[in-house]
Amino acid sequence: MNDQGDGTESDDKESDQSHTTSKVGRVLVEYDLDGLGQTMEARWTGNSEERYSLRELADWLNKHLLEVAMTRAGRQPIDGEVDNVYRLLTGDDVSSGVRTQARNDLKRDGVAIDKLERDFVSHQAVHTYLTKYRGARHSAPATDDNDRIESVTQAIQRLSHRTLRVTEDNLSTLENTDRLKIGDFDVLVDVTVTCQDCGTRYSVVELLERGHCDCVSTDDNTVESLD
Repeated sequence: MNDQGDGTESDDKESDQSHTTSKVGRVLVEYDLDGLGQTMEARWTGNSEERYSLRELADWLNKHLLEVAMTRAGRQPIDGEVDNVYRLLTGDDVSSGVRTQARNDLKRDGVAIDKLERDFVSHQAVHTYLTKYRGARHSAPATDDNDRIESVTQAIQRLSHRTLRVTEDNLSTLENTDRLKIGDFDVLVDVTVTCQDCGTRYSVVELLERGHCDCVSTDDNTVESLD
């Protein structure tokens, strides 16, 4: 997590307006990460092979915020620790118990976890920062489709995660009030999509990442005849 870019100081410094009105600009200054602004723009507008999506940029920046918060609290993260802790804090497949434990561990080490989580940025905030305050634009319009797919994916994942947490919390409440008898349990929320033509089944996230079912030939990317 040491890839802050090598731009000049004048290029790295954001405008006063972006500092005061842009969440991304504010956290870049507050966490002494000013140099990341230029790097984020370059990664969003670069060659398609090297280009980061808005979601990837948001996660990338949030991991830097987490690393700074841990370091300032005196907890020097070892290799791979920041990625793992971030996954525990934000992953849709992480149970509420595991997430709470990760938060408590950080809090015990002196990390202001509530503030840190408020400072985490969304892909929408990254988009606003890059386009409104840095004037960045994609070199290819096709990426708009990718961003739309990301937006849909995130919306579905948020709803799935909310369903998981609400289910966990309510089951725990019923158990704690002796209305439900159950041992240690895990709640899984999996949204699947089945194509009635080719019969293939995918998790909705996998389908969105693939962009097609098996009705589409992987060789020529055209719909196969079903007659």
